[in-house]
Order: sequence, then structure tokens, then C-alpha cells
Amino acid sequence: MKVALVGATGLVGRKMLQVLEERNFPVTELLPVASEKSVGRKVPFGGKEWAVMRPEDALAAKPVLAIFSAGGAVSQELAPKFAAIGCRVVDNSSFWRMDPGKKLVVPEINGDVLGPDDYIIANPNCSTIQMVMALAPLHREFGIKRIVVSTYQSVTGTGYKAIAQMNAERAGETGIERIYPYPIDQNVLPHIDSFLDNGYTKEEMKMVNETRKILGDESIAITATTVRVPVQGGHSESVNVEFRKPFTLERVRELLEAMPGVTVQDDPSKKLYPMPLYAWGKDDVFVGRIRRDESIENGLNFWCVSDNLRKGAATNAVQIAQLLLNKGYIK
Repeated sequence: MKVALVGATGLVGRKMLQVLEERNFPVTELLPVASEKSVGRKVPFGGKEWAVMRPEDALAAKPVLAIFSAGGAVSQELAPKFAAIGCRVVDNSSFWRMDPGKKLVVPEINGDVLGPDDYIIANPNCSTIQMVMALAPLHREFGIKRIVVSTYQSVTGTGYKAIAQMNAERAGETGIERIYPYPIDQNVLPHIDSFLDNGYTKEEMKMVNETRKILGDESIAITATTVRVPVQGGHSESVNVEFRKPFTLERVRELLEAMPGVTVQDDPSKKLYPMPLYAWGKDDVFVGRIRRDESIENGLNFWCVSDNLRKGAATNAVQIAQLLLNKGYIK
């Protein structure tokens, strides 16, 4: 099985290689693709060293699967070329997510939507994935009317250079390369991705639009504020939900505990609640601080945390690939 990984040298790309190995995905030949300056560099995988190649060389090798983590412009150009040779593409960029002809997939929630004609499959935004993992079982039972979400997102979501900026600031270095418009250490930036005409950022609108598409319900009212915080372990979210039907906290916990890929950490008496430091390196979405919103009828508050490089990106992409394998769409 020939597998191309486009963006193999980036933070998410390397995490994808790690997850492919951990999950024993049956790769017989790896085709790592990266920018021109990385061509020839060696990438370790499966006990071997694989040379980074140009996209045209990977296409010539005719892979059956390509996993992309190289940005929207690269996906726009190259994904159709890989699909045209019969290669299934799992794309981690935002480019294809809201295309009505492309599926936006979180396997535990809507993996059944994938069919034999799907050659470009979109991997959702990291902050969206962890929220819908907790919301999906609740929506099925109680029906979501409205969501208000505020995020506290790790610098790892911006890549290697963002981590370097934070660490350099902590070390008191000067003349450093800035990826963010302001210092991130000892600071909080209410600004992720670019601002739109409506005053929201692209990241905030991704959460709005992608959540509706994944849950299959355009009637859900959603508003989001996304914030970058100086942590490295994962993303955290404060989620307020208004349901259409009454609920009990006991039933909410039952549904969350039964959801594959969700771990409930919720015992205030023992100071047990999710934190990014302890979610780092794990695949689950951790949910806690579960409590009724006493200001409205049928309102619920919870806090969820997940490693954005894993379930928020690499793990979800590899799970989609596993789904394609299980359905017999790749061999």
C-alpha cells in the first residue's frame, strides 16, 4: 500500500506519521512530500528512512492514499491531481471543508456518510472536532438549539515557529521571529486566523459552519470566540448549550461516557477536571465541569480539552483513512 503524506516535515505531518505507526496502518511504501527546500531530507517511518520528494514524483508513484497537511493553497492545487489518478485524499486544510460536494468527517459521528465516490475527504478544524465529539450524542437525544463557545487554544495549532516564539520570549531572548502580532508568553490573544468583515475571525466561523455540517443541522444557532493562550499541550473550550428538550445531568454523563473517544473527568470534590497539560499525547476528548446553566431553561455548561495535534488533526485523519480501508475503498 503506497501512502503519500503531503506536508510530511511539518508539526502535524510528523504527528500523522507517528499515529500511522501507532495504529499499525498497513503502509508498504511511504511517499513523503514537502516544499522544494525539503526535497531529499530523510523522514523516519516504520524503521526506515524515506526521502522527501516532489509532488510530481509522488503522483507518478500512484499512491492509493494521500494525507494532506500542507495548507489550503497546496490542497486546492494538488488534491484534485491525486484524486484524478484514483487516489483517496484525506485533507487537513480548510479548503474543502465547506464544499457541498465534499464530506466533512469525524468517524465516531458521521463516518457512515463516506461512499465509494468520495475521493477528497475533509478533516475538520481542530477546535470543531473536540466540541462536536462531546455534542453529538447530546444533540441526538436532546436536540441542540444554541451553542456559545469560547476556546483557549494551544500555540501548537500555529506550528513550530509559534512554539519557538513562545519559548524564546520565556527565555528573555530579543530579536526573535514573531509569528503572532504580539507576545504570546504571559499573554492571551483573542485572535486566531484573519478577521472577516463581520468582526469574527475565520477560526470562529469555521466552528460555526463546520459544526452544523458535521451534525447535519443548519438550524443550530452558534457563536464562537477563539483565543490563543501560552500553552503547548492542547486546546480547551468552554461550551454553553441550550437544548430543545429537557435533560438530566445523570443522562448527560451517561451519554458522554458511552461516546467512543470521549473520557469524562468530572469530580469537583476531588478537583478532577480536564486540563491541556494532561491531555497532551492522548487521543481522547476529555469533558468535565458538567453543570446546568441555571440562567436559562434546558441549558448546560461543560469544559472540554483535547490534544489538537492528535484528535484535532492527525488522529482524526488517520481514523478516516482506517475507515476507507475498512470499507474496502483502499487496498
